[in-house]
Amino acid sequence: MANVLTPFTAVIFDMDGVLIDSEPLWKIAMEEVFHVIGSTLTKQDFQKTVGLRLDEVVVFWHAQEGWKNVTPHDVETKIVLRMVDLIKENAAPLPGVVETLRFLQEKNIKVGLATSSYEILISTVLQALEIKPYFGVCVSAEHEEFGKPHPAVYLTAARMLGVSPSECLVVEDSFNGVISGKAARMKVACIPEKTHHPDHRLVAADYNYSSMLDLLEDLKKLI
Repeated sequence: MANVLTPFTAVIFDMDGVLIDSEPLWKIAMEEVFHVIGSTLTKQDFQKTVGLRLDEVVVFWHAQEGWKNVTPHDVETKIVLRMVDLIKENAAPLPGVVETLRFLQEKNIKVGLATSSYEILISTVLQALEIKPYFGVCVSAEHEEFGKPHPAVYLTAARMLGVSPSECLVVEDSFNGVISGKAARMKVACIPEKTHHPDHRLVAADYNYSSMLDLLEDLKKLI
């Protein structure tokens, strides 16, 4: 698909796989915690739940395996705490992230964050990457009734930024995220997370890029 960006008022970023290469960390955390409770799931299995909110992921796998003597909430909490440690140990922004955020700030473009990750993980990532000042709003789907692919988290971010959904450009990496942004009536630029298996469904995005640096080049042409 040809990338011809149209004008926008705000850019709303997903977090995992877009700002930070956290998908491998999620798989490590889930595999470790699941194995402790007797699960046989592996990192390959987790492809099925990429882009879902963590509580939805845990409920999905609990229904598949029926773990004993542990609740989905207990498992969820253990995974989050392990993720906090892994992020602190491995934090690094993906290529082009800081440059893109700096460029948007210089051009006075409103910037938001809309993610399925929890508040504690948002804080951990933004602090570790030292990028918190670039974001006007940060919204977690943990406060929404439904996570992605439902559009709620993106609609909330737009409302908090004071812009119409149709004026927003979303930056995503997964199919569930692309659907979430499209359902919110926003334009979506997709930068596929490199550890995902190639997903032909990502052509549903309005724009496709191989990296944030490539998106930045188009942003410079438009703004």
